[in-house]
Amino acid sequence: MLATLGRLTVDLEPTPAPREEIGQPMSVEPVAEAVPDRDLSDLRQTSEVAGCRLRHCFKCCTELYAGRVLRRERLRSALILAAKLAGAIGVVVLIVIVKPFVRSGQPSTGANLRPYVSGFHSPTFVGTAPGQPDRLYVVEQAGTIRYVEGRRIAGSLLDIRSRVASGGERGLLSVAFSPTYEKDHLLYVDYTDKHGDTRVVEFHSQDGRADLASARQLLFVRQPYPNHNGGQLQFGPDGLLYVGMGDGGSTGDPGNRAQNRRERLGKLLRIDPSKRGARWQIVGYGLRNPWRFSFDRATGDLYIGDVGQQAWEEIDFRAHGQLDTLANYGWRVYEGRARYGAGAPAGPGDLVAPVSVYSHKKGCSVTGGYVYRGRSEPAAFGRYFFGDWCTGTIWSLRVEGGRAVDLREEQPHIGQLASFGEGADGTLYAVSVGSGRLFRVVG
Repeated sequence: MLATLGRLTVDLEPTPAPREEIGQPMSVEPVAEAVPDRDLSDLRQTSEVAGCRLRHCFKCCTELYAGRVLRRERLRSALILAAKLAGAIGVVVLIVIVKPFVRSGQPSTGANLRPYVSGFHSPTFVGTAPGQPDRLYVVEQAGTIRYVEGRRIAGSLLDIRSRVASGGERGLLSVAFSPTYEKDHLLYVDYTDKHGDTRVVEFHSQDGRADLASARQLLFVRQPYPNHNGGQLQFGPDGLLYVGMGDGGSTGDPGNRAQNRRERLGKLLRIDPSKRGARWQIVGYGLRNPWRFSFDRATGDLYIGDVGQQAWEEIDFRAHGQLDTLANYGWRVYEGRARYGAGAPAGPGDLVAPVSVYSHKKGCSVTGGYVYRGRSEPAAFGRYFFGDWCTGTIWSLRVEGGRAVDLREEQPHIGQLASFGEGADGTLYAVSVGSGRLFRVVG
């Protein structure tokens, strides 16, 4: 059912009950084109990623032969074992398709970059809770959330491994804490369940531990394929809970779900979780796999890192004042600024072009980040930091008047850069899924 909220056209449906199933697969074949790189041509190429298709990753599993591979998950264990024994490049292709967690070939570097804490198991996100300035929470893919105090792992907040399907792009993908966590002790997690479907669930914590019996499901979305799950949760400047959904996976969005506003796949959604019976609203659509989005804590502006298909990675921007206007980010008609699919973008809403793109000569899978608002590094203040999973490269830029300016490559490199995170004081952190390390990047 469609309704209008101000200037925002939204898809309003009741909050689904547990185990509700939505979304049906479709089949449409795309065509692809390419245009020259416009943004990062002046950056030093830090790693030859001609092997992008050989090294596709946690967030963007190589989609070459994807349909065939996704139907053969029973062969996963045998293929991994064969690859470990053989080491041949042709086998490595199959490893990366079905089990992209391998040790990074791009080690973390940078004179000012040191591991902050080690010992995590496939960390996928790092964040903080209101009222706890000295504690960092690290999400682990298998289904646990552990916390750091005094540069050591001090305890565990949540363990839902029995409910989570983990591996490839699946798992426990992020956590968001209520803006009033000091009073209500509510947290929200996004994970893929044992059937590979997405669930967003609320938990209440008590004495530093989440009460599993308090679980309240806010969202269920059937996933037709095991990749492109999105999975980021963030509270916006409006106090609403936002979630990023990928297009459902495979290659080229075969169901054209991202442009279909009847689907929840390929969307940026939001809800007021404090209101029972609240309905999810579509804020943005035309997203392929929004792997990490964030709101500038000073301005409320929205930044999205949207993972590309086979040629372009992109950073999208939406000013705070535009959040109530529906946005179409273009996929699968466009990949970055390049024409990808046939047809025209769906309406209504603003067609939003990326503020920055880079080609797969520079990397293969963008990891969106945060605007630095800490005080210890004045030169970095107001800059948006993001990176690439495959090369470990980190860049930063400023947005002025809705345009990206002063783009530069930063010194640190973090192999298998799964996520950035923001400390209570504005310090920027990052986690590497391959090394199991938490890094302090800026601050």
